[in-house]
Amino acid sequence: MADYVTGNLIITLIVAHLIASIAAVEVRNLRVSTWALCIQSLFLCAIFAAFAVVSHNVTLYWWVLSTFATKVIIVPWMLFYYIKKLPKAEVKPIIGFAASLILLFLFLVIFYRFIHTYIEFVAPTPEALIEPARSSLAIAFSIFVLGLYVMVARRDAVKIVIGLVLLENGVHLSLVTLAPTLPETTIFGITTNVIVAAFLLLYLTERVYRQLGTVDTVELSQLKR
Repeated sequence: MADYVTGNLIITLIVAHLIASIAAVEVRNLRVSTWALCIQSLFLCAIFAAFAVVSHNVTLYWWVLSTFATKVIIVPWMLFYYIKKLPKAEVKPIIGFAASLILLFLFLVIFYRFIHTYIEFVAPTPEALIEPARSSLAIAFSIFVLGLYVMVARRDAVKIVIGLVLLENGVHLSLVTLAPTLPETTIFGITTNVIVAAFLLLYLTERVYRQLGTVDTVELSQLKR
């Protein structure tokens, strides 16, 4: 009974995790978008903790601690720090808000259902076929694709950093679902990589904005020509 309740809790947290991810993508105010990313990462910590309870896996508590430190505290702090020096509103995307939201909703629903139905082709293991692992993997791949969408389709350099963190959170969720017994050193290595990448991108964005007055990646790519 306890495992059944915890399993339902995990699925609820996974859905909340996806909703927070969409909010981080679609909100145009970068500070609010960063708060949504912070909440999304907090839900990720809660998912890891719930998996730890279900599987009685102490290693997963290291995932919780490292994810909380890096994704809930350090990365949002860096984003808030650099957003103070940059425009607060996201550079207007190519696709408008309503159209982007509808397209994302339709795509994520279809993509989630496809992965959930044919999960054995993505992760051919007995564990992946059982709930809540099946739903967790479907959401993990959906979050990964969502982060990739932001990095490819958005023009604001800060929003691209947010997309990078979302993509990496999707990878984290899939790793915890498929390989929850990874060594602690591997966990710390994975979680610190995104800190370095986010810092370098934000630092370069701030320097470019000082010199050129823009964080629009389309404009910057045209300047190279």
